[in-house]
Amino acid sequence: MSWIQKIVFFFELKSYGVCTWWAEKLGIRPSKVKISFIYASFIGLGSPVLIYFIMAWIKEHNYYFKFIHKPRKTIWEL
Repeated sequence: MSWIQKIVFFFELKSYGVCTWWAEKLGIRPSKVKISFIYASFIGLGSPVLIYFIMAWIKEHNYYFKFIHKPRKTIWEL
């Protein structure tokens, strides 16, 4: 397996969950999100690809961004 195939396999395995994640959040099909990233990459001269990789990193390391929320007191407990 060449190094290019290893890179492609890595990104297919790890990074393509971003579109599905956004599609679930927005309530639309993942194919629409993928198409919009492709069109935005052509219009934005590749800058959305950088944003996509940042979102993939955040999705992969989301445990850094989860905060522990204390249960809120109701008005009756004050």
